[in-house]
Amino acid sequence: QVQLVESGGGLVQAGGSLRLSCAASGSIFRIYTMAWYRQAPGKQRELVAGIPDGGNANYADAVKGRFTVARDNEKNTVDLQMNSLDPEDTGVYYCYADVLDSFRGLSRGSYWGQGTQVTVSP
Repeated sequence: QVQLVESGGGLVQAGGSLRLSCAASGSIFRIYTMAWYRQAPGKQRELVAGIPDGGNANYADAVKGRFTVARDNEKNTVDLQMNSLDPEDTGVYYCYADVLDSFRGLSRGSYWGQGTQVTVSP
């Protein structure tokens, strides 16, 4: 019904930058919040940045001032610009969307992308 596809992960040296992109497609009536989460090895998945429809972005304290999240409601995309990357930013990054789905009537649900690996070397 709804698919999220991420791109843009990879390997970068500390201090470098990466840009992640996520595109949502399918039977989308409306997207409420779009967000990025990450999961480091041995740790729980955590919110990195989120942006509600028509609202202000919010960030985890660890990434404030370094990461910027932006969404395009026309294209149903959300990007994460990551600057001044640190080895602590290493993990699998997941795109998330809170979607009003029109596949069979209207139903609201949470959707996740497959994840993209970000590795920051010292």
